[in-house]
Amino acid sequence: MMLHIPGVLSATEVHDIRARLDAAEWTDGRATVGAAGALVKRNRQLPENLPLARELGAAVKKALDRHPLFFSAALPLRVSQPLFNRYEAAHAEHYGFHVDGAVRAFEQSPGWLRTDLSATLFLCEPDEYDGGDLTVRDTYGEHEVKLPAGDLVLYPSTSVHCVTPVTRGARVCSFMWIQSMIRNDGKRTMLFELDQSIQALRLRHGESEELVTLTSHYHNLLREWSEI
Repeated sequence: MMLHIPGVLSATEVHDIRARLDAAEWTDGRATVGAAGALVKRNRQLPENLPLARELGAAVKKALDRHPLFFSAALPLRVSQPLFNRYEAAHAEHYGFHVDGAVRAFEQSPGWLRTDLSATLFLCEPDEYDGGDLTVRDTYGEHEVKLPAGDLVLYPSTSVHCVTPVTRGARVCSFMWIQSMIRNDGKRTMLFELDQSIQALRLRHGESEELVTLTSHYHNLLREWSEI
């Protein structure tokens, strides 16, 4: 499942983060990938051990924690430290088609994070740059994503994807990976749709015995399928 999650950051939060990022020193993004990735990756990143990167990453993580749609869709068990990248037209920056690594180092126990989901949080408006589309391939074709500042796209890490060349301006984003309580994307999608339907029915009709039964099924499936 690929999902647009609006309003992860407010306009004020985006403005504050961008002001600090625009004044930061960026490094070659190829330093964080293997040999294969380095062949197709041309961008810059904020070094992840930089105090600024950790501070801003913590702010993004806090915003994710308070967003109910993100929790419902991702059912996060672990979330990697959010990182930050920048693609500029002046350097013809892009990231060719690739797939994210299956696991990543994780500072807390158990020391590794399985990448079930990838997420990109946009920190600039679509009219600030040309090109720079996140293009995700799945069994239904290719999907191009370019969202308003503060919005996030969530998609399975198994997807082959790219960032097309930026031809004007600069594309600035945060990105991260999530290990879900539910490894299987199909099961996670079913739980998300069930949860969203329960919430919509509750708003429309109020509490009922039927909704209690549906909620019970949701939690029993989560209990049956979760890996905790």
